[in-house]
Amino acid sequence: MLALVPGLSELRVRGRRPSVPAELRIYAIGDIHGRLDLLNKLLARISNDIALRPTPRPLYVFLGDYIDRGPSSRETIDRLVEHRNTHQSVFLKGNHELIAIKCLSDPVLFDQWLRLGGLETLISYGVPAETPVNGSQIAKLQSDFHSALPPAHFRFFRDLRNSFECGDFFFAHAGVKPNVALSRQKENDLLWIRREFLSSKHEFGKIIVHGHTPTREIEVGPNRINIDTGAFATGRLSCLVLEGEDLSVIDTSLDY
Repeated sequence: MLALVPGLSELRVRGRRPSVPAELRIYAIGDIHGRLDLLNKLLARISNDIALRPTPRPLYVFLGDYIDRGPSSRETIDRLVEHRNTHQSVFLKGNHELIAIKCLSDPVLFDQWLRLGGLETLISYGVPAETPVNGSQIAKLQSDFHSALPPAHFRFFRDLRNSFECGDFFFAHAGVKPNVALSRQKENDLLWIRREFLSSKHEFGKIIVHGHTPTREIEVGPNRINIDTGAFATGRLSCLVLEGEDLSVIDTSLDY
């Protein structure tokens, strides 16, 4: 069930292997982008892993970008809300959730959101939309989206976290700004940063687990692990499994 990824075994924090607390197993899940089919498949594989290898405390950490691009954004949020009610979970905010919620009140961002995949999200909520849009169309789309958004979904988006720390790992959607303490990171960097973070060899004090920048394979650097394998386009949704000092992967593209 578990796959090994080159580079994971070489990771070090202050000269030792990074780890999470005893009796805890973390399942960190990358960018879903409206692919409910892949989310269901991955959650089933995780459940099977827990059945085969029982653990006292499984913790699910979702790295954001649940919506946009894929065909089933609304259904994906329904599934995550349902999952939260029965499993210990941490849900991080992605840049796509940030911009979608801002669009409820800021018409300036609406056209940008539609071009980033918001069009597919609106359609999944039953809001007919097309691009390009003008001012009066945006006002109607804002109103219709607000009406179509269930209260449970609004609360889900409102309660998303910018980051999460556990043991020797720091989880954020996009990454962190180098030379800034992890406790002082700004939301804009945690949700949007790319080149400055991806090219950095800086020792952050923890291994950064992130998504946001899709790659065909899980990407392991000396200070970070990128688990966004481009699910909406590749059909591969990946999960990093952390337990003690062990690091492995479950994903939807492999036949176990």
